[in-house]
Amino acid sequence: MMVFLDGVVDEKEPTRVVVNVNGVGYEVTIPLSSYDRLPSEGDPVRLLTVLVVREDAHLLYGFMTEDERGVFRMLTDISGIGPKLAMAVLSGLPVRELKAAIAANDVKRLSSISGVGKKTAARLVLEMRDKLGKGGLMEAITGGAAPKPGDAKLRDLMMALISLGHKQADAQQMVQDIAGEITPDMPLETVLRKVLSGRK
Repeated sequence: MMVFLDGVVDEKEPTRVVVNVNGVGYEVTIPLSSYDRLPSEGDPVRLLTVLVVREDAHLLYGFMTEDERGVFRMLTDISGIGPKLAMAVLSGLPVRELKAAIAANDVKRLSSISGVGKKTAARLVLEMRDKLGKGGLMEAITGGAAPKPGDAKLRDLMMALISLGHKQADAQQMVQDIAGEITPDMPLETVLRKVLSGRK
């Protein structure tokens, strides 16, 4: 399997790039987020790739970050979402914002992406939450306006609240309300009970 290309940018456009690898030009489809990170034409580049083999063509999809490629693979694993729609999703929202929308069950935000209707957006939320797991969802959450983003205990608390069904914005507010009362040695279970009981 072709996993990356090391070469020189020969041509680049918002949705495609040609990488010259030892005299061979590889045409690669890219999302807008990767286009923004591409070096200038004539400069060296390493492009992470996914090869999609169809009956009538072998297609290369490229990404500047492992995060983009990972989300692309997750998206194309979902029934009804092919590479073209997956690239549209990645072009419509940066990876961090996409994960945040999924963590917050923000179907409206996802359905604003070209080609993504409400049903597809709802399926994205349902299936991507499981695929991203706690680590991916926590990353999305801590990229927002959470209090003390460097405090692992607060992040764990917010993740616990979301796993219990609270919306991201509500969980952030609940954590913010109690952040000043949390001590470093306080067990997470104790803190969670304190939040849920209204700090009684």
